[in-house]
Amino acid sequence: MDIADFFDTFFEEAEELLADMEQHLLELDVDDPDSEQLNAIFRAAHSIKGGAGTFGFSVLQKTTHIFENLLDHARKGELTLRADLVDTFLEAKDIMHEQLDAYRNEEEPNQEAYERICQTLQQIALEEIGQTLDAPAAPAPTVEKKASASAEAAESLSPSERHLLVALLNVNEKDRTLLVEELEQLGEVKSHSGDEKRYEVALTGDVSADDIEAVMCFIIEPEQIEISVVEVEEDATASSDVGAPAPIAEAPADVAEPAVPAAAKPVDKAPSPEKSAKPAPKKAVAESASIRVSVDKVDQIINLVGELIITQSMLDQTVSDLDDQSVGNSSLQNGMSLLQRNARDLQEAVMSIRMIPMEFVFSRFPRVVRDTAGKLGKEIELITEGKSTELDKSLVERITDPLTHLVRNSLDHGVEMPDEREALGKPRVGKLVLSARHQGGNILIEVRDDGAGMDRDRLLAKARENGLNVSDNMSDEDVFQLIFAPGFSTAKEVTDVSGRGVGMDVVKRNIQGMGGRVEIQSKKGEGTNTRIVLPLTLAILDGMSIKVGSETFILPLSTVLESLQPAKGDMYAMAGDDVVLKVRDEYLPVIAIHEVLDVENAITDPTKSIAVIVQGEGRRYAMLVDELIGQQQVVVKNLEDNYRKVPGVSAATILGDGSVALILDITGLHRLSRAKKEAGKQVNYPHLSYYQEAELS
Repeated sequence: MDIADFFDTFFEEAEELLADMEQHLLELDVDDPDSEQLNAIFRAAHSIKGGAGTFGFSVLQKTTHIFENLLDHARKGELTLRADLVDTFLEAKDIMHEQLDAYRNEEEPNQEAYERICQTLQQIALEEIGQTLDAPAAPAPTVEKKASASAEAAESLSPSERHLLVALLNVNEKDRTLLVEELEQLGEVKSHSGDEKRYEVALTGDVSADDIEAVMCFIIEPEQIEISVVEVEEDATASSDVGAPAPIAEAPADVAEPAVPAAAKPVDKAPSPEKSAKPAPKKAVAESASIRVSVDKVDQIINLVGELIITQSMLDQTVSDLDDQSVGNSSLQNGMSLLQRNARDLQEAVMSIRMIPMEFVFSRFPRVVRDTAGKLGKEIELITEGKSTELDKSLVERITDPLTHLVRNSLDHGVEMPDEREALGKPRVGKLVLSARHQGGNILIEVRDDGAGMDRDRLLAKARENGLNVSDNMSDEDVFQLIFAPGFSTAKEVTDVSGRGVGMDVVKRNIQGMGGRVEIQSKKGEGTNTRIVLPLTLAILDGMSIKVGSETFILPLSTVLESLQPAKGDMYAMAGDDVVLKVRDEYLPVIAIHEVLDVENAITDPTKSIAVIVQGEGRRYAMLVDELIGQQQVVVKNLEDNYRKVPGVSAATILGDGSVALILDITGLHRLSRAKKEAGKQVNYPHLSYYQEAELS
């Protein structure tokens, strides 16, 4: 096994360390810095430096080394922290992240950025503490002064005159074999022997204890490693050439340690604060109880569980078609019920593997808010709620960018300048809240601010200026949705943050692509609440099976509000051949699925159809269907990957009888209906004269 096999693990752990570093830097109180936070920042830099050196990532190693030296002065109280210094530290962290990404993509890091940040850090050291930071050099193992005479002798030995004794404590045979192979990549293994309790490996070569520990810690805990320096005698080295274990030098007369050769001196880890502040053993046990698994493997399991659910549905359909009085049918029914419960429990357990807390998303925003507020000259307090709320990993990755744009938009357009807020009787510090919570089969993510709110008249005026079809009778909800129109912006001037009229339309499109919707509530002078409603997962959903003609379709259950039998007196014909249904003093656009999707042999009399009231993009519609079949769990199959994009259809699924059913896109169907009319393909609702003529605007 080559050392490159550990690259992915290093990249993942370095990402986590950089994230922790940023969090601690953002939380750091420069007036009264917490020593534990400073130590944690230093430990993160130290760990990244060690790993980068081991894997040959020299630019990252050198950058981190200089940064680590400066952090060392800060934690010792020799460097007085200020807000601008923390900003520089955050910039250094960003450049380290860029270097990490470059190595991940097998590219060379940006040399100009590397030289710039190193020069900046050196300048800080020169101005603040009157020193020039040491250039990075290959670290040599340090030794504990157990016996001063032997210690001084060992320190003066060259690599050819001594070797490192690496002791593995409580390591199983499989891991021991792997670790010995890795040590062979770092130097020459002269001997190795022992048992699971203590296994010793003698290693020669120009390798440091830090390098060894950096590799080992990807497999075992630091507490399971002991590294000692051992003097090598001439005849000892020669004996190893014939395959015999190399004898270890006898101890000086004044030192006697039967468990460890007396000439060996354990590497000194005490002075390093990152060692003294190690996690408690309890935490180490918890970490060892978890494993890293490729997302591809999890996706494969989810796909197999989906196929299992489809097969279970097919068996259930077959069993239901059997004669209830047939011999043994009762046992078969009971077995199928048990299989159904187990399949659902298995599906929920597997899906939970992909679920990760929203904290992974929210943790990015303290930096976003800090940087954006600094550019705008505003004072912002960020509050996060519901960080433990879980969401599918694929959605977490895709929601980050839209959420970032909403946050930046709220800071720029929502929260007022401090002086303006003070004049209005508000606190100078604006409040921005990020929250997440579950509601049914959905997750609700909200971005709330206590800023100026949206100006309805200004939005309408801007919409008319952009040539949009608007009216003064539009509801507030529809007016607020105008900000998602392409090219729409109410900013008075273009800034680094916003004002170009791009972004919000992309936000809405991306969220719709995830099967979600965006809702906006705002009150002038009090603030704005932007709510994102998303399904918990895109792999399996609860759906409502409906029948139109001879076709079966699926409506996402989260979009279904109610169903009713339309009455003739509640149907109205509008100008432009539109039809609306009156439901409790609200007029809902009617979508006849058989007309929009050209389904034959469907019920054409609306009073004999069923109107399913659904919601999409914050609006409600009445969909005319022939029959409600029932609720069922369906496995979502991407239609675009297997066929092509179909208007009005979001995905497909396989039913219990093996047939394919299309999963309908509510807003897509409405847009398709409008598009057909505008293109001249008349959507002929049967007997328009059948409906009442409505004098509605």
